[in-house]
Amino acid sequence: MTDYAARRTMMVDTQVRPSDVTKFPIIDAMLSVPREAFVPASLREAAYVGENVPLGGNRVILEPRTLAKMLDALDIGPDDMVLDVGCGLGYSSAVMARMAEAVIAVEEDEDMAGEAQAILMEQGADNVVLHQGALTEGAPQHGPYDVIVLEGAVAHLPDAITAQLKEGGRIACLFSEGALGVVRIGYKIDGHMTWRDIFNAGAPVLPGFEKHAAFTF
Repeated sequence: MTDYAARRTMMVDTQVRPSDVTKFPIIDAMLSVPREAFVPASLREAAYVGENVPLGGNRVILEPRTLAKMLDALDIGPDDMVLDVGCGLGYSSAVMARMAEAVIAVEEDEDMAGEAQAILMEQGADNVVLHQGALTEGAPQHGPYDVIVLEGAVAHLPDAITAQLKEGGRIACLFSEGALGVVRIGYKIDGHMTWRDIFNAGAPVLPGFEKHAAFTF
């Protein structure tokens, strides 16, 4: 029997805390949510490694350090409404659900969305609403949001996503810049986005968030 609880503690002690993430709600959530329940069954043994876990189709569960540092910079509070874009099998949504008032989890892959719904119910994450639809469209019907998180890299961030952010809200986004990207936190101030570089990380670009081809004449 694999002792996943011990692995979870080790993940927090060796990957999260050394990355200067010490806020209690983040540590508590990452110690409480069983990451192994949210990865494909064949990859359970790799659930706690310090790298992105592949979900297939160029999609991943972000490595613990990347997610933790994003959450640290976002500072999610108990009254926050969160939009989680590209939730995959729901791990990030389950973690944020322990800090926020509610999480709207968007997944466009039908199979993944169905599986995520089942796992989240099993884990008692009853303040997560799963929305199946195009990642690039978010879920405007449930917004606007205090916090938006994208579970993968972007080369281009559609206005449709930032439009769902409340005035004063914040978004965490991994901008793809070659092999390594940079995570930026964006703040909506007077209807405009202001961005701040936070740290470097890598992940595949989410479907629909690729660079738009330039028009040539």
